Amino acid sequence: MAILNQQQLHNLAMNIVGKDLKNQGYEFLAVNSKLKKNPQFVALRDKKLHFVIVRAVAYPDNPTSMDDELMTKVKNHADKFNAKTFYAGVGLANQENYEMPVNSNDDYVVNYSGLIELE
Repeated sequence: MAILNQQQLHNLAMNIVGKDLKNQGYEFLAVNSKLKKNPQFVALRDKKLHFVIVRAVAYPDNPTSMDDELMTKVKNHADKFNAKTFYAGVGLANQENYEMPVNSNDDYVVNYSGLIELE
């Protein structure tokens, strides 16, 4: 059993959010899957620029809770480009036992409520 590391969990969250964005008709201009590099997605929809910050959040932490300082920093950067800014928190837990880490052998549970726009 291989426990997923932070980068692997982040990549899993990126895939979940990326599929959601694609299904909503977003066109990707840039994708950054490195940890600590923000935003993760720069995308166009309806000719409008969108910045999306993705976070993988382990149970029991709340995936809708965000780092206000970071969100403000990214939003200020997005404002320079007249872009909308969104946060996408993806909660991940081991399906067998929420207290156990997510690993490569067991199924996992996803808690993703969609994009949260930063005003």
